[in-house]
Amino acid sequence: MFRRREPVPFAFLAEADRFRSNVAPPPRERASVSQIAGRWLMGLTIVAGLAGSLVLGIPALSQDLPSAGAEQSQAFQGR
Repeated sequence: MFRRREPVPFAFLAEADRFRSNVAPPPRERASVSQIAGRWLMGLTIVAGLAGSLVLGIPALSQDLPSAGAEQSQAFQGR
């Protein structure tokens, strides 16, 4: 096929499919025991915080309905 030879900004990106590198990236370093423990502790802290907010938040959001025999406030009686 015929390719146009116009000046195009970043023309090297268009021709990148022809380029193959023979340089391999270095292998990843393994995480140490302290790094793994730190990640676990951070995850447990986040999960415990979410669970604690649910435990403390759900009772605060619940509506206490007055029972039939209980006294009701004056504002409720004067409606």
